[in-house]
Amino acid sequence: MALRGPVGLGPGSRKPLDEAVAAAEGHEAPALVAPGVAPEDDEEDDGRGRGLLRWDGFSAWLHCVCVVGFDLELGQAVEVIYPQHSKLTDKEKTNICYLSFPDSNSGNYFSSGICCLGDTQFCFRFRQSSGRRVSLHCLLDQFDKDLPVYLKKDPAYFYGYVYFRQVRDRTLKRGYFQKSLVLISKLPYIHFFHTVLKQIAPEYFEKNEPYLEAACNDVDRWPAPVPGKTLQLPIMGVVMKVRIPTCHDKPGTTQIVQLTQQVDTHISVILPTVHEMDLFRCFCPVFLHSQMLWELVLLGEPLVVMAPSPSESSETVLALVNCISPLKYFSDFRPYFTIHDSEFKEYTTRTQAPPSVILGVTILFFFIMYMIRMIINIFMLFPSGEIPKQVKVKKLKNLKTLDSKPGVYTSYKPYLSRDEEIIKQLQKGVQQKRPSEAQSVILRRYFLELTQSFIIPLERYVASLMPLQKSISPWKSPPQLRQFLPEEFMKTLEKTGPQLTSRIKGDWIGLYRHFLKSPNFDGWFKARRKEMTQKLEALHLEALCEEDLLLWIHKHTEVETVDLVLKLKNKLLQADRECLPVKPDTVEKLRTHIDAIILALPEDLQGILLKTGMT
Repeated sequence: MALRGPVGLGPGSRKPLDEAVAAAEGHEAPALVAPGVAPEDDEEDDGRGRGLLRWDGFSAWLHCVCVVGFDLELGQAVEVIYPQHSKLTDKEKTNICYLSFPDSNSGNYFSSGICCLGDTQFCFRFRQSSGRRVSLHCLLDQFDKDLPVYLKKDPAYFYGYVYFRQVRDRTLKRGYFQKSLVLISKLPYIHFFHTVLKQIAPEYFEKNEPYLEAACNDVDRWPAPVPGKTLQLPIMGVVMKVRIPTCHDKPGTTQIVQLTQQVDTHISVILPTVHEMDLFRCFCPVFLHSQMLWELVLLGEPLVVMAPSPSESSETVLALVNCISPLKYFSDFRPYFTIHDSEFKEYTTRTQAPPSVILGVTILFFFIMYMIRMIINIFMLFPSGEIPKQVKVKKLKNLKTLDSKPGVYTSYKPYLSRDEEIIKQLQKGVQQKRPSEAQSVILRRYFLELTQSFIIPLERYVASLMPLQKSISPWKSPPQLRQFLPEEFMKTLEKTGPQLTSRIKGDWIGLYRHFLKSPNFDGWFKARRKEMTQKLEALHLEALCEEDLLLWIHKHTEVETVDLVLKLKNKLLQADRECLPVKPDTVEKLRTHIDAIILALPEDLQGILLKTGMT
């Protein structure tokens, strides 16, 4: 497959085209940078009282925008990358090309000739090339700490949000127009970026590159994605209103009430969420077994979703990952995965156990034999519009041919008894034709309560590993956390286990033992340990500030005093570098201590410390 380089937009024709597009959309034409100009070559005021480099606003939301077309001779090809200074390796371009097109291979048991005729939206996730890390907008790193753990960016992965159009066109040799507009971002804001694409993609396919350029300039003028703030984001004549969650939000609360408290006549679209999917629509065919699927995801068990289309594949994989919220799914997941993916061999080798991953696929060829051999769990979706009355869990040994029926195929035996109450509630909703959105609220609340019941005993035990505050001495290194001892934790479950908050019976002990060996526990505990270690460092800093340091230096040598200044300065640097949870007045107090200590030293030492930047 050959890849084309990004198509340049001619500077000679740019201005009148921009003015025409802007006039059509009813807003002023944006000031643009000539093609090939790096972002550092142009600086402007963003209207918020600070200067930003060109494209800084854009890069806070997106890495780039790609247009992928299909050529009868060349195959899939990247036709446009915008802004043109955006960096993508050849391997990343190849992955984007294959993942941006629905797979219509005849081996797909759902397919009958040309698939996905019309417009299709879906999402994929792919790994960044090894040895390279994209330099992101600095604000992203600052805001990441305030996000819920499941919305934090993963530095090793990109998300691709796709709007694919396939329509008949007799003027083309193949007989079809096939093209994808793809937003590449580090942010897992699924619902938000799908909404953005709905606003710009249909118009782009009519007006082409000038429209895309104008849309990118609108994004560049957006305010930064600050967690907790209500943002108004204009895009080609439409204004979207959205609030990004924070780690301090109460889990399970919706933002729609807060967003609609003030009526804004100029607001076109109000988004109650940036990331949530229609959960019930994805689980509807198998909601009888939703609790078992929750266990599989919680434990990081390998799971493959076979779907009729990339849309259903990506929605279902993302719904599965979301079902253990507010826990983060720490294993790999691919909302849409093809045999052309550069990591395909990694997931299909015969020499190792199946990896902890959730894969979304649309083609059975090879995957059936691979999954039977690897003995992993399969969730085979139904063709669109076909919803069975009941789906039974089937053994993997029954999955032998390419015409196998949709359903759940697994050898996994759930630890917990099935919650009949939630099943009756959802069944009643189906019978009464309750809207899918309302069913999703019920299912999401159920998953949330189930996850919280499971994680609360772990949180209690981990909190007990924290040293007492009275053990923190300003003149000693901060104390260490106690070690996590699985058997010690198990003994706490009798009095503080999930039976206190959950009605579900079953082998909770077995579920915890399995979870403690999973990547999700490893990722969760590392994150909690980091938070608690930072808290200890912050408490140590506060203890230092409460000491009479001037009295201390009178009892010690000049060498020891200089050493103290260096250590205090390192503490300040650490607080800033690691974003320690330190109060602003604590930092100022420590700076005052450092200044006072330096002034108490002889002038020659003061001069040395000042020259070395110690103040």
